[in-house]
Amino acid sequence: MKLLVNIPAYNEAETIKKTIQDIPRKIEGISSIAIQVVDDGSTDNTRFSAKKAGAEFIYSHRINRGLGIAFRSAVLQALEKGFDIMVNIDADGQFNPKDIPQLIKPILAKRADIVIGSRFSGIKPKGMPFVRKTLNKLAAQIVGAFLGTKTADITCGFRAYNREAMLKLNLTHQFTYTQETIIDALSKKLKILWIPIQVVYFKNRKAKLTKSLSNFIYQSLMIIFKTLRDTKPLKFFGFPAMASIIASLIIFSVFIFNYLQTFKISPYRNWIGLGSIFLFMGIQFIIFAFLADMVKSNRQLIEDRMYEEKKLQFRKNKETKG
Repeated sequence: MKLLVNIPAYNEAETIKKTIQDIPRKIEGISSIAIQVVDDGSTDNTRFSAKKAGAEFIYSHRINRGLGIAFRSAVLQALEKGFDIMVNIDADGQFNPKDIPQLIKPILAKRADIVIGSRFSGIKPKGMPFVRKTLNKLAAQIVGAFLGTKTADITCGFRAYNREAMLKLNLTHQFTYTQETIIDALSKKLKILWIPIQVVYFKNRKAKLTKSLSNFIYQSLMIIFKTLRDTKPLKFFGFPAMASIIASLIIFSVFIFNYLQTFKISPYRNWIGLGSIFLFMGIQFIIFAFLADMVKSNRQLIEDRMYEEKKLQFRKNKETKG
């Protein structure tokens, strides 16, 4: 089994060297380990520092394209180079590279396709801002409830993927990949496990991904909503459809009750209008649900074909490179 440790980086010249040096070079069950850095348009010496620290592969974007695109580049490179497992870890030293053996253990045992580090499963994150921690936990609970499964941490970037997961994932968003990966993987019946990890948030550390917490929340919500819409359209549109129709039935019931008291329509016309609006909204949501479900079916056929083509293409690459 060949392991690629991938590090997405943007202006991380000061921290990436230690992160690379702390990555274990021998792990039981792994025949070879290599380090890859995806330099997402850094304007400092990130590339030079990574090379000096011992990274075998460095893939650079000319401009900063976003964490989502950097991740897709990493997956493509891992498949082309014939690796069986890819671990993704941040460059800033918040995660401990010595946790990598524990992260890949369920994959080696064939108990999981994706393993995600959880910052909220027993080990308290050091220095994590209260607002960020609360919002992350809340988002994980909401997404998990919608998908009908327990999700411990949906934004942690310390993860491991087997080859099957890398072949099947098809991501579209530029900003980040963390939430979209989980929703896409679960919709494709890939097995995800969360394991507790230790994370340290350094004082005065500036986030490279976003300029503000509000921007991160907005972008993340948009990614979650769009991905749920694409993967679970009947649920996504079905819930508001049901709520609208139930509301219309309640309103019409109130109208009928009042009408039977006086047998007059004029005083209660507003109830008829309001009920009609909610009923019309419910019907619209039902139409949206079926249209989106048809789009999902077509997308699934395309993705199945893409999977078979990628599997064949990268199998040849893997055989060629041993």
